[in-house]
Amino acid sequence: QVQLVESGGGLVQAGGSLRLSCVASGFTFGLVDMGWFRQAPGKEREFVAAIDWSGNSLYYTDSVKGRFTISRDNAEKTVYLQMNSLKSEDTAIYYCAGKRFGTEVQFSSDYDFWGQGTQVTVSS
Repeated sequence: QVQLVESGGGLVQAGGSLRLSCVASGFTFGLVDMGWFRQAPGKEREFVAAIDWSGNSLYYTDSVKGRFTISRDNAEKTVYLQMNSLKSEDTAIYYCAGKRFGTEVQFSSDYDFWGQGTQVTVSS
């Protein structure tokens, strides 16, 4: 069955870094666009970053541009989110997701597969 398993979350001080990983199984990873979303307590899930199936097109929400980098390794069926210069407002549960169809990347409703999430907590 389809599985997306995130790891790499944790507690970090403001200004620090974390690298999230998401390992996929159960579908043809190399044909699927991948995204990262996050949800803070009391807030709606929001788009963070996305990468197309080839790894050539990258997308970021404005608040993380210049600080976060999304990448993928199709041979390892893994997508990464390198997060630098973390801020307290980055605290959230981070989810990876896979999208088979369509060109839009920022809408969670367009994604077909979801992981269980990993907690990122940034202390100020």
